[in-house]
Amino acid sequence: MIIKVSGKNLEVTDALKDMIEGKLERCGKYFKEDTEAQATLSVEKNRQIIEITIPMNGSILRAEEVTEDMYTSVDKAVDKLNRQIRKYKTRLEKRNKGHDTIRFENIPNLEGGYGEDAKIVKTKRFPVKPMDAEEAILQMELLGHNFFVFTNGDTDDVNVVYKRKDGNYGLIEPTF
Repeated sequence: MIIKVSGKNLEVTDALKDMIEGKLERCGKYFKEDTEAQATLSVEKNRQIIEITIPMNGSILRAEEVTEDMYTSVDKAVDKLNRQIRKYKTRLEKRNKGHDTIRFENIPNLEGGYGEDAKIVKTKRFPVKPMDAEEAILQMELLGHNFFVFTNGDTDDVNVVYKRKDGNYGLIEPTF
């Protein structure tokens, strides 16, 4: 497993880098040797943030944690990744066996409110390949988001799956 550790608004110490690499190496048994894990550390006021992303069989595993201590954030993020791996291991293997589909690496993130002063501060672009709604739900859960935009493999239309407040899922299909 190839592990890349980077810092945003902070300098990553050797001790912190070694700790992150050591914890992620334990997850390495689930991945191919050339799988790349990206750990991004950042600081905002007194919030210590870590975001870890790992591509896994065409999907993206993502864990983000925020605490007042970076070491605690790392521990919680790695625990979250391990839970995701256990939860989705069987489903991912079954779903991706013999398929070469890719999912969205990132969901566009709008920061701030929606008032008159709101503006788009970041734009993300990503390749789109067809998938079914169940696969989109799986990817949405792996990313930890509450919605996911995808191209429906049956209709070639852009669809959105989302998590409802009652815990079920919704599907938005466009009509023209």
